[in-house]
Amino acid sequence: MKHDVTETGPDPVDTRLGARLAELRAAHGWSLGELAERSGVSKSTLSRAERAEISPTAALLNRLCGVYGRTMSQLLSEVEAEPALLLRAADQQVWQDRASGFVRRSVSPPHAGLRGELVEGRLAPGADIAYDRPPVPGLEQHIWVLEGELEVTAQDTGHRLDAGDCLRLRVWGPTRFRCAGPEQVRYVLAVVLP
Repeated sequence: MKHDVTETGPDPVDTRLGARLAELRAAHGWSLGELAERSGVSKSTLSRAERAEISPTAALLNRLCGVYGRTMSQLLSEVEAEPALLLRAADQQVWQDRASGFVRRSVSPPHAGLRGELVEGRLAPGADIAYDRPPVPGLEQHIWVLEGELEVTAQDTGHRLDAGDCLRLRVWGPTRFRCAGPEQVRYVLAVVLP
């Protein structure tokens, strides 16, 4: 489980993301200690993420998105260039949580004024991601499995999805996504802000 920066230096996306996280904290006038209290993430981890000494995990970004009142796609789009109407596959932002085996591709062209977005998720066999809260309470999600098997737990109810299945839910509390089969699972996540 390697989180540290490689010998070639930090990933450019992690560097821009760290700078954006530091900007958001400064805009709120919070110290690292205040942000740690609000997010439940240690000051050390927050500091290392802001300096791009670590690549933040999906769970860490989810907690920070909750504190800052934005979705993960919105946060990730803020570290990219000017948004476009058309986003070619080769230009779609790809981010990975190496620790959990989660790869996230922002399919929709980012736009702060829109309520919906599409995300492609891929989980390696055995990958298991737990979010302790939604980034925005009442967030609507449509989870459409393209290949593989996905187990989604929300509101203490587990749902097993096979290729072609689609689950719609509103997220109010903890959720969990787990690759339930022997092969990678690939799914589309449609997210709609309340």
